[in-house]
Amino acid sequence: METVIDFFNKIDDVMYYPILIIVLAFAGLYFSFRTKFVQLRLLKESCKLIMEKPSGEQSVSSFQALIVSTASRVGTGNIVGVSTAICIGGPGACFWMWLMCIIGASSAFIESTLAQIYKRKNRDRSCYGGPAYYIEQALGRPAVSVLFCIFLIATYAFGFNLLCSFNLQSSFEIYSFYDPDVTPYAIGIILAVLIAFCIMGGGKRIISLTEKIVPFMGIAYVLISLIIIIVNAGNVPHMFSMIFKDAFDLRSIFGGFAGSCMVMGIKRGLYSNEAGVGSAPNASASADVTHPVKQGLVQTLSVYIDTILLCTATAFMCLSSGTPFNEEVSGAMYVQNAISTVFGKAGPVFITIAMVLFAFTTLLGNLYYVDNAIIYLNGKKEPTKRFMSAFYAVCVAVIFAGALMKMNFAWTIADITMGCMTLINIPCCFMLSGQVFKALKDYEKQKKEGKDPHFHAADIGLDASGLSFWK
Repeated sequence: METVIDFFNKIDDVMYYPILIIVLAFAGLYFSFRTKFVQLRLLKESCKLIMEKPSGEQSVSSFQALIVSTASRVGTGNIVGVSTAICIGGPGACFWMWLMCIIGASSAFIESTLAQIYKRKNRDRSCYGGPAYYIEQALGRPAVSVLFCIFLIATYAFGFNLLCSFNLQSSFEIYSFYDPDVTPYAIGIILAVLIAFCIMGGGKRIISLTEKIVPFMGIAYVLISLIIIIVNAGNVPHMFSMIFKDAFDLRSIFGGFAGSCMVMGIKRGLYSNEAGVGSAPNASASADVTHPVKQGLVQTLSVYIDTILLCTATAFMCLSSGTPFNEEVSGAMYVQNAISTVFGKAGPVFITIAMVLFAFTTLLGNLYYVDNAIIYLNGKKEPTKRFMSAFYAVCVAVIFAGALMKMNFAWTIADITMGCMTLINIPCCFMLSGQVFKALKDYEKQKKEGKDPHFHAADIGLDASGLSFWK
């Protein structure tokens, strides 16, 4: 097993340094400069667009698509991922996380706008789409679309679900009743049974209740973080000093080894906000908007909510508390130690509850993306119930197995599968980005003329005959 873990760790190390760091940085900067930093320049416009209503009563609004993509992004990674980055990479990981968030938001804009341009129409006039569809139609590479879907399934049905299950059970390690030989099995069984009950057709009330509670839990999490930061206000200057000093340490910039704060910040930031990975466009394509750029702008906000708001809340709460950090406490334990400095024994319980809710919605959300990929691979048709039941049974087994895994291996598998998705999606977005640049110019031109922008494919030189929308 150790040999297998070492093999995957080597793949992971090379994939992120230098390959993915170069690809993400180049693409993000290219998209940012070509759009004149649209992710910052039109931030106010993005906020206004959230409240725009769709044309049909049954249509998905920009706000609803934002919530779906944000629900996928927000999860255990906002707590455990940030903690792991700091404990292994150092406080400077926060800076690299912020930087990649701002740059990566431009990639989120590009991929979501493309998903809108090439979205498909159902019989009930609802929309669907994503990278598999714009890769096939715009680039004429169905084989690449198939490969992307395979990696998407590997990421969301296996890699992320393994990691999510592990992260949840690790939040119980701080309690006296935790037995490493028993507790992971118990948590794995409970979580697997609960998810199985929901995805096999039951548990609709559980899903509905959880979806309503999670947004409030996210707000409560930020408020709790603010309280801890305020209580430790005297440590804030030192906290910023640690972050920036460590971020510009030569080992971080030029070292490039797996544990450097630069690599850890980029890894955990990408895992959390998924900018450029190719997952969010699956939700973006479902929105009913008058112009593709509208949904592209809205999706940049999802990246900011995830990283600038929630990930930063975790980082500041931990670092301002003065709680010692090292590899031994990486994960949920570091966050629980930090929150207990102000809230005592109630603090870790709050983190555990947040982890349970975030993990539950993340696991179900992951399977939503997987369903879309399976439909594409099945000739864009719904697979049989027997096949889906068998597939869901495998997914449930994966969730159980995740609770029993070692931390490093769980993160490595998730990193590799996510990295493969990104290495397919980003180059394709780069090749198709010219269409997005033209669409953005068209949008801004109409805005200057005082119009509510409406998109027509011919306006940017696209042949509308192959598109389901934008005739």
